[in-house]
Amino acid sequence: MDDTTLRHDDMDATTTRPAATRRSASADDEEFVAIVVPYDDAPDECTIFPAGLSEDELLTTWLSAQEGAYVSLAEMR
Repeated sequence: MDDTTLRHDDMDATTTRPAATRRSASADDEEFVAIVVPYDDAPDECTIFPAGLSEDELLTTWLSAQEGAYVSLAEMR
């Protein structure tokens, strides 16, 4: 899966998402979006959610963790 990194103009957050953002019928093939928000006075925070959700679904379908609570996938392989 190739990742594309985007910078938001309205905040200093970085979004990493698969190049082709779509919902898959198979849970094994589901794609996710990760947004990392840096903070000056607190650990950075990463929020992950399935790609292709409606605005209503985004309100309740996400997971966030502060830096230090997550590790690089490459390190764990």
